[in-house]
Amino acid sequence: MKKCLLLTILAVVISSIVNAQTDSTVVVNRKKVAVVLSGGGAKGMAHIGVLKVLERAGIPVDIVTGTSMGSIIGGLYAIGYNSHSLDSMARAQDWSYVITDKEDMSHQSLSDRKKQNTYLFSTGLTIGKRDMQAGGIIKGKNLAELFQQLCVGYADSLDFTRDLKIPFACVATNIIDNSEVDFHSGRLPQAMRASMSIPAAFSPVRIGDMVLVDGGLKNNYPADIAREMGADIIIGVTVQGAPKVSEDLGRTMSILSQIIDVNCKNKLEENLNITDLHLQVDTRGYGSASFSHAAIDTLIRRGEEEAMRHWDDIIALKQLIGIDDTFRPTILHPSRPQVMTEKQRVISYTFENMTPPAERFLKQKFHLSRKDSIDAKLEQELTTSMRVDLFYQTAECRLVPEGDGVRVILSAGNRKSVQLHAGVRYDTEEYAAVQLGLDIPLKTAVPINTDITIRLGKRLMARGELTVHPRNFTRPTLSYTFSRNDVDIYTEGDLDYNIRYNQFQAELLPFNFNLRHFEFQMGLRWDFMHYRNKLGSETSKQVTLENEHFYSYRARMNYNSEDDWYFPMRGSRFKAEYAYLTDNFAELDGKSGMSEVSANWRTSFTIGSRFTLQPMLYGRLLFGSIIPPVFGNTIGGEWFGHYVEQQMPFAGIGNMEYVDHQFVATQLQAQQRIGGNNYVLLRVAAGQQAAETKELLDHSTFIGLQAAYYYNTMFGPIGATFGYSNRTKNPYVFLNLGYEF
Repeated sequence: MKKCLLLTILAVVISSIVNAQTDSTVVVNRKKVAVVLSGGGAKGMAHIGVLKVLERAGIPVDIVTGTSMGSIIGGLYAIGYNSHSLDSMARAQDWSYVITDKEDMSHQSLSDRKKQNTYLFSTGLTIGKRDMQAGGIIKGKNLAELFQQLCVGYADSLDFTRDLKIPFACVATNIIDNSEVDFHSGRLPQAMRASMSIPAAFSPVRIGDMVLVDGGLKNNYPADIAREMGADIIIGVTVQGAPKVSEDLGRTMSILSQIIDVNCKNKLEENLNITDLHLQVDTRGYGSASFSHAAIDTLIRRGEEEAMRHWDDIIALKQLIGIDDTFRPTILHPSRPQVMTEKQRVISYTFENMTPPAERFLKQKFHLSRKDSIDAKLEQELTTSMRVDLFYQTAECRLVPEGDGVRVILSAGNRKSVQLHAGVRYDTEEYAAVQLGLDIPLKTAVPINTDITIRLGKRLMARGELTVHPRNFTRPTLSYTFSRNDVDIYTEGDLDYNIRYNQFQAELLPFNFNLRHFEFQMGLRWDFMHYRNKLGSETSKQVTLENEHFYSYRARMNYNSEDDWYFPMRGSRFKAEYAYLTDNFAELDGKSGMSEVSANWRTSFTIGSRFTLQPMLYGRLLFGSIIPPVFGNTIGGEWFGHYVEQQMPFAGIGNMEYVDHQFVATQLQAQQRIGGNNYVLLRVAAGQQAAETKELLDHSTFIGLQAAYYYNTMFGPIGATFGYSNRTKNPYVFLNLGYEF
C-alpha cells in the first residue's frame, strides 16, 4: 500500500515537472508582444475593435503602451478589462457629461437640478488663491472621477510594470521644459488623465514642479517605450486622418487641430520603423470630440474591420512570436466586474483637507457610520455633495485596498469663493436675454450659501437668496427679488394692451425640504406692485392702476423623477401649490383673502426606444370675493410661469391671454426622438374656463394643436414651434434658442 502511494506521488511530481517545463518552454521560447495605442481623442475608440481581433486570433499581449486616448484604453486593458468589457464600458458612458465639468445632479435636490438645466456655463472660482486646476476650458473633474471608478483597486501609487496584470506605460508632456514624461509608476488614474490633457481644452495635471498636458505633443505613438520595456514584437494602432491641405483650414478648431496633429508627428516615423504590424484605422468623418453613441459604435467597428483586413498578417505573427496556429493564451484579464455597480467592503473612512464640520456633514448626510460598503454610485454622490453642498472646488474619492476591503479616502481641494453661472437665450417673443448667477458660500460651521441672480432682457430681474444647508435635507431660505415686467396681453389672438410694472418680493421659507426627486416648501411672502403704466389698444381705455402690496401664506410641493429636463422618456412630474393672499396678514380689502389652488401632473409612457406619449393634466382655481388682476389666470406660451408666475402653457396659443378664475386643461404630447438629439413633438390640448367651479362644463372647450422640432444641444434646445387654437383662430410660429429662464 505504501509502495503504491509512493509511486502515485512520484508520478504526480514528475507530471508536474514535465508540465512546468512545458509551460516554461512556452513562456521562455516565445517572444514578448507589445500593443502600442496612439492618441486621437474619440477616434481612439477604434483601439477597442483592434483588441477584439487580437484576442480572437489568440495573440498574447505582454506589454501595453499608449498616449492620450490610447493611454486610457491601454491602461484599462492592463488592469483587467478585456476588449468586450471595454466595449461595454465605452457604450455605457454618457460622454456628453463625462467630458464636461457638469455636476451629477441626478441625486441632488430639484433646485440644484433646475440650475444645471438653466445655465449654459458654470465654473467655480477661488478668489485670493491661485486655482491650480485652471488652464483649460474643461477642468476634467468628471473624467478624473470616471477613471477613479474604473480603476478600483489600482488607484493608489503603483509600479505599472510589477503591479498591473500587464506591464503598462503612458506618455505626457511637461510644458515647463517641453520634455516627454513617461509614466511607469504612480497613480494610474492620474497618469491617464495627464496623458490626455489636450492643451487649452483640458486643464493640465500638476505633479510636483511639472505641468503635464497631452503626451501626443512629444510621442503620440510610443513604440520606442514598448521596445525599452522588452518587447520583441510590436503591434501598433494609429487613428490619425489624412494630412490636411490649406482648403481644410478655414475654421479656428481646424487650425488648432492641425497644430496638434503636426506636433504629434514627433518620433512617428522612427516608431513606425520598429513596428512589426501597423494598423492604420480609417477614421474619416470623425474628430477628437466625436463621442456620440453612433460615432463610438462606428469607430469600434472600423477598428475591428481594419484588423480583420490584416487577419493573415496577424496569424503569420504567431510563427514569429514562437507559437503555433492553435495556441490560445489564457486570458489573465477576464471581463472586469461591473465596477459601476459592484460593492466594496468599507474598512474605514479617511478625510483629507476637510474641516471637522464638513466631515460631520458628510457622515450624517450619508450615514457613513452605518455604511459598510461603497459602490460607484455612492462615490459619485459623495464627491458631488462635497462640491455642491460643501463648496469645495475639487473633490476626490479614492478606494485603497486594505485587508479584505477598502479604505475610503475623501480628499477635498480649496473652498470655492464664488460659483459663476451664465445663460443666454433667444426667442421670437422676448428676443435676446442673458442671465448671470453667483453662488457665494459663507465660511460658517453650518454651510450657508448666498445666491445672486441677475437677468437682462425685456424682463429685468435681480434676486438675492440666502440658504442654510444643515446636515439633514431641509434648507431654510430667505430671498428678495426685484422684477421689471413688460407684458403684452392678448385677447383671442389680438394684442389688447401692454402693462409695465415693477414687482418687489420677499419670501421666507423656514420649511424647505429637498430630496432627490421631491421638495416641499412652506412659508410667508410679501409682494409690492409698482405700476408704471397700462397702455390699451384703440378699442380699450388707458387705465391707471394704483400701487398695492400683499402678504401671502404659501405651501408648495414639487416632485420630478423625469430622466431629462426638456425631453424626458421616463418618469413623472407633479407640482401643486396653495396660497392664501391678504393685504394685512388676515384679510384682503376688508374681506376674506383670496385662495389659490394650482397643480400640474405629467408622466411618460415610452413605446419602443424612441417614441414617448406624455399625458398632462393641469389647472388653477381662484376663490374669493376679490381677485387682484395681477394674480389672475393667464394661458399661452411654452412653459409654466415663464413671463408671470401664474402663466399656464396651452398648445396653439403663443401669446399670453387672461382667462376666467377657474381654469383646467389636459394635454397629450407625442415625442419622437430621431437620431441622437433630434426631437419631433406633437401636442393636442383641451381647456375649460369659468367664473365658478360648478360652471366649468357649461362653456365651450378650447382646443389647441401644436407641432415642434427641436435639436438638443450643449447650448440648450434649439428649434421651432407651430400652433393653432380655436380661441385665437390664428396660426403662430415660435423660435427658441437656448435653455428656458
